[in-house]
Order: sequence, then C-alpha cells, then structure tokens
Amino acid sequence: MRWGKGCPQLFEAGDAVDARALRRWAELGLKAIEERRDEINVLNVFPVPDGDTGTNLLITVRAAVDGLHSSGTSDSAAGVLEALARGAFTGARGNSGVILAQMLRGMADATATDDPLDAAGLARALDRAAAEVMRALSTPADGTIVSVLHAAAAGASRLGAGATPADVALAAADAAAAALQHTVTQLDVLAEAGVVDAGGLGLLILLDALVEVVTGQRPDRCLTLTTRPVPPVRSAARPDDSRFDDTLVHDVTRETQDYEVMYFVSDSDDEHLETLRTRLDALGDSVAVVGDGAGTWSVHVHCCDPGAAVEAGLAAGRLHRIEITCFALDAVHGDSCAGEHRHPPAASGRAVLAVVEGDGAAQLFEAEGAVVVRADRPMTIPGLLDAIRAVDAPEVLVLPNGSLSEQNLVAVGAAAREDHRAVMFLPSWSMVQGLASLAVHDAGRDSVDDAFTMTEAAATTRWGSLRVAQERALTWVGTCEPGDSLGLAGHDVVVIEHDLVAAGASLLDKVLAAGGELVTMLVGSDAPEDLTEQLTAHLDAHHPEVEVVVYHGGQGSDLLQLGVE
Repeated sequence: MRWGKGCPQLFEAGDAVDARALRRWAELGLKAIEERRDEINVLNVFPVPDGDTGTNLLITVRAAVDGLHSSGTSDSAAGVLEALARGAFTGARGNSGVILAQMLRGMADATATDDPLDAAGLARALDRAAAEVMRALSTPADGTIVSVLHAAAAGASRLGAGATPADVALAAADAAAAALQHTVTQLDVLAEAGVVDAGGLGLLILLDALVEVVTGQRPDRCLTLTTRPVPPVRSAARPDDSRFDDTLVHDVTRETQDYEVMYFVSDSDDEHLETLRTRLDALGDSVAVVGDGAGTWSVHVHCCDPGAAVEAGLAAGRLHRIEITCFALDAVHGDSCAGEHRHPPAASGRAVLAVVEGDGAAQLFEAEGAVVVRADRPMTIPGLLDAIRAVDAPEVLVLPNGSLSEQNLVAVGAAAREDHRAVMFLPSWSMVQGLASLAVHDAGRDSVDDAFTMTEAAATTRWGSLRVAQERALTWVGTCEPGDSLGLAGHDVVVIEHDLVAAGASLLDKVLAAGGELVTMLVGSDAPEDLTEQLTAHLDAHHPEVEVVVYHGGQGSDLLQLGVE
C-alpha cells in the first residue's frame, strides 16, 4: 500500500521541534489513526484476534489529545509531552494503547527541560520511549509494535553530528517501516494470517505524522500489509523465545486467555508492583505495568481468571477504574462473553442499542460494542422502533440516554415486543450514564442479571449538564434570561450564572457534594476550547481527590455533560 500526503511546511529543517510542532503532531496523528482505524483493525490477530487494535489506538490517542487540550502546561515541548503522556495513560485501551501510553511517558521523561527538542533530544526521547516500553512489559515479542518502536529508536540513534530533527524523524519512520514489513516473518500467527502487525502499523502512522509535521511532506510508502485474505483466527499464537539486543523474552505456553483485565493502582511502591507483576505472569500473559510518573500505575493482563488478577492488584495497593473484557471463547463451545459486544451482535446473542448524539460520542459507544442509533436530530418513536427491529439479536438492551420521554419509551417497548423479541429499556437519561452502564455489560450473564447490573451502574452515576438559556424561564433557583449559563443536575436547573466557567464550577461543586472518585466530561461541539481546562483546574484546586476524564462527544444539545462515579 502506498500513501503520501503533503501539508504546509511548518518548520525549517534545522529548527528544533517545539511545543507547536508537538501539538500539531498529536492532532495530525489523531486524524491519521481515525482515517485508518478499520484498516488496522483488520490486521489485528495478535496477541488476541479481536479486531480492535485500531479502535484501542484511536481511543488512546484521542485521550492523549484531550489531555493536551485540558492541560495548562502545554507551552513547552516538555509540557506538551507530559500532557500527552498523562492523557494517554488515563484513557489507554487494550495492549496497544498501554504500550503507546508508555511510549509517550518515556518521551516525556527524556525531555527534562523546557527547551525545544533538537536532533539529539528527539533521538534521545525515542530511545527512552523504547526502553520504558521494554521495561514495562513482561513478555515483549518480536514482530509486534514493541519491535517496531525498538527499530525506530535505533534508526534515530544511528545519525551522527549535523543531523536535523527532520533527519531523525525520517530515519525513525523509515526504520519502523522496514521493521513493520519484517513482522510477518517474525511471529507465527502473523505468518499464518499473512499480515503485518496491527499495532506496528499504528505506530508507523504516528511516526509518519511526525515526519509530515517537521518536513511538510508525509513519506510516500509502498508497503505490503497483507499477503492473503485474513482467515478467521480463533486463538492467538504465543510469542516464541526471542531477544531484543540480548534482552531475554521468555516463552509463554498456556491455554487461550479469555479475559483482558485492566485497572489503575495507587498507594503502592516498586516492591509491591514487582510482586504484582510476578503474580500476573503466573496468571496470564501480555502483562504490562506502566506508571504515570505521579504515583499511579496502569496494569494490563490477558488471563483465564480475572478475579485472581484483581485480587493480585488489591494486594499491591488501591484499585480503581477496573475493566474486564471477555474475549470470544472457543467456537466449539459456542459461548458468548463480554468481549464479543465490541463486534456486531450475532443472531444468537444479546445486543445493546444506544441512542447517541455527536460523532465522538458515537465512536465511544461503538468502541464499547454498542449498536448506535444517531439522535443528532430529535429522536422519534418510529425512528427508535425501526432501529430496534434492525438489530440482529433476540435480546436487545436499549440505552435511550434521554432521547425520549418515559411514556414514549413504554410505547416503543410495547411495539418492539410484538415481534416476539426480548427488549428491555435501561434507565439512562444521559450519555454519561449510558457509558457507565455499558462499561459493566456482560453478555455471559443471564439477561435479568445483566440488565440489573447495568441499571445499577446508570442509577449510581450522578449526572449534570451545562447549557445556555435560549429564552426567559422560571427555574427552581430563579428566573433565567436568554444567554445565561445554566447548570443542570439531572433534569433540574440548579445553577444560573452569567459566566459559563463559573456555572460549570458551581455545578461540579454541587454534584460532588455527596462524594465521588471520577468525573467524566463529555464535551459538546459548541463548547469553548478552554472550558474543560478551566473546569479541570477548578477540580484540581477544590477536589484534588477526584480523577477527571475528558472526551469530545460532539453533541449539539449540551455544551458539556458531566458524570460522577
């Protein structure tokens, strides 16, 4: 495959890579991954053939960019890399996302000063990135994103005196391209499928975006990504015993690992984390333990016993943001599990249908496996009924996300059940509640148990929103005028302010009055660029114990939706 695309030249070849260049790299890299997500997904056969590497990389890069947008320390190269690393760490998804987050952490740690990156500094950042990724993984395998990153760092380091940042970026990308092409010969499962490594392609796309930023021209590459159609692979081969520059990679021979477990660990130390890594190595594979540089670690493992993986984490420190995904079980058993919900639902399974507004929000729900029906215009009873009937599954759980009134949902449900299908509406009155509910969906449970768990997750997520008043109206807290900033807790106006940031800060204080560990912000299409940055600063100052996750939902109705868990 060949690609080449130019952009306006932003920097002279001899210039250092400054904050503006790195911001441009992040935005351009996000756009490139968005454009090629499906292509990356198709190549995904290792470490688990679940077709989501492109989606995981997209979610991670988007989280990194969101972290940059919400950061107040992005006026230097070091500040930009730190913000990207923190954002990626918070939002990393899957094995590839964790590796990318650690790569950015390594680059940030290697950039100790506020000076722009010269050629030596850029090479040093890539080298540190490769070293940190190797250190974080228990079983790095040849023929993966790890070896492509290792080759990129080596290519960048080979240049001598007189090299420019553009030379370094191009050398790194060229070496990565060569390594990517070689992956199909390094890993048995890739050779069997006739494809290059999916994560390695994602990394090359990001490196080529960096080349485009510093040279004004994206490399024109002709790569063979597949040698034959990808067969349906039911289980991933395990990495063989191999080395990266004499670094031992031990062989892992285990039964297929059915679950991916991810969580954050805080209140821990190096000794406890090393014990945790040892326990996880005994439980499964694809073990990664990466830090954010501020006392929190992200843990990732594929295993057969997710409960044991969580218990091992509890022994290491305080856990939060626990995510457990079940991969497709062996086809002989015909079982269904939570990991399957990321793919189009089969006629024999259970589907989740979510009513969603905005491109970014739609991508979030799709990434979690929901069938999405768009409500960028007001949803109607016939529209929702048609969407339910179009879902190819005998059981449908519907997340209406506030799109229709209770009475209308009753009418839709009655009509949908006339088709002799099990249709259940869950009480999600906002997209942030819908996301919380979807996060605990498990198609392996009985329908009633699954619906109960999802309902509980939605009900325990307090939500609010920021809007601008369109007309004069009487509310519980007084009369608002057109143009006033309104803060809503649920459906009720609880804040009226002339200033949007002041309204948001007051709303946060109110919804956090009963406590909370995590605030999710879903940013609307018309929200001011610095809104989340200022609200995050308010939380840091007044609620430092609360974590913040920011997503660009793109909805047109609310400037901001808030969820508190």
